[in-house]
Amino acid sequence: MGRLFGTDGVRGLANDSLSPELALQVSAAAAQVLSRGKKRALAVVGRDPRASGEMLEAAVTAGLTAAGVDVLSVGVLPTPAVAYLTGVYDACLGVMISASHNPMPDNGIKIFAAGGHKLDDAIEDRIEALVAAGTFARPTGAAIGRILGRTGLGGHVFDANDRYSLEGTHERYVEHLVEATGRDLSGLTVVVDCANGAASEVGPAAYREAGATVIAINAEPDGLNINEGCGSTHLDQVQHAVREHGADLGLAHDGDADRCLAVDGKGGVVDGDAIMAILALAMRDSGELAANTLVATVMSNLGLHIAMRGAGIEVRTTAVGDRYVLEDLRNGGFTLGGEQSGHVVFPKFGTTGDGILTGLRLMARMAETGSSLAELAAVVQTVPQILINVPVSDKAAVASAPSVREAVADAERSLGDTGRVLLRPSGTEQLVRVMVEATDLQAAQRLADDLAKLVAAV
Repeated sequence: MGRLFGTDGVRGLANDSLSPELALQVSAAAAQVLSRGKKRALAVVGRDPRASGEMLEAAVTAGLTAAGVDVLSVGVLPTPAVAYLTGVYDACLGVMISASHNPMPDNGIKIFAAGGHKLDDAIEDRIEALVAAGTFARPTGAAIGRILGRTGLGGHVFDANDRYSLEGTHERYVEHLVEATGRDLSGLTVVVDCANGAASEVGPAAYREAGATVIAINAEPDGLNINEGCGSTHLDQVQHAVREHGADLGLAHDGDADRCLAVDGKGGVVDGDAIMAILALAMRDSGELAANTLVATVMSNLGLHIAMRGAGIEVRTTAVGDRYVLEDLRNGGFTLGGEQSGHVVFPKFGTTGDGILTGLRLMARMAETGSSLAELAAVVQTVPQILINVPVSDKAAVASAPSVREAVADAERSLGDTGRVLLRPSGTEQLVRVMVEATDLQAAQRLADDLAKLVAAV
């Protein structure tokens, strides 16, 4: 068996590589690893709206309760909401069932430790070892876990033992977001593309509660339409809606709402790098940016580094994945980090990327300065970047092949200080990502095409 955990949990084709049996085993193993020392452990479980989430939630709940852990099921909520509620309810672990921006047939299991923190590699390895062994502790009698609370359709709340009230859970998360915004957003009109996902209810609610005029699109999930031609991976709809309604900006979330991309009032794309630059400058000005440092990944464009250097802000880089950004934020005591893809983390307010909070803080900067989003985003002058996703049969073997490594080294030598090359396996799919940045677009395209052909042929 290959490694179960990717860059963000266990992910695969639902009812195929990610089967109910595997979901039960993973959740039972996680319960055993994360609940040690607790006489009666508690887990918070949430999901996005995709149809397979109903099946997998039942399997996860069965695994947790079979391992002696009580379960609070909070229903359809964003990933950062599940992380937040894991801390609020003082749970030993949280489980989010979602494949984020992946197509509807996929699904995933994201696991949080106490406090809503993502797992480190060592804990994931312990969970995987238990899954591989195929055994876990099986309590009996009164020691079996119980379903203590469940948020059902229509907001109905079931509480078996009257120990926990889930009434107003969604509202509690919205209130948390608005308090973290720090500014009234009255006068701003925003189009919000909810990707027919987990943001469909709480996203528009949070933006309205903060004072903005909200036009919500793709906010009618039916279990099958999540991420379908919409959301943060398909910006055409939000661009069109912003122009049609004359909105100040548009925000696009992914299926589990842990990321946010934006478009300005004319429909121009504002990616995660520009968003991070805007927020870093805002936090520098307010004194919130610890050590004048922003944490980003190796995928961030050179233009972000150049802009931040000019503003006196240091950029620290990590491996791809918001878990690595989070690790560096915690270790260094930094207060802002994120990814080009739109994951932005504010450790003061959450333990994972939060797309809705990102959108709120972005609009707060617009309200504070009176500037348009296009004016704010102009601080980053993007260096031409070519990204090619190459389907392969074994991403790890291809990426580490000597011929590929030699070709990457040759490309780096040819660019010198005028660009860079990054080649890495996808954390969620059988792809190798080839990225080339260069001040000369034609040179970047030529090198990327050559590397992609080589990768495909290995």
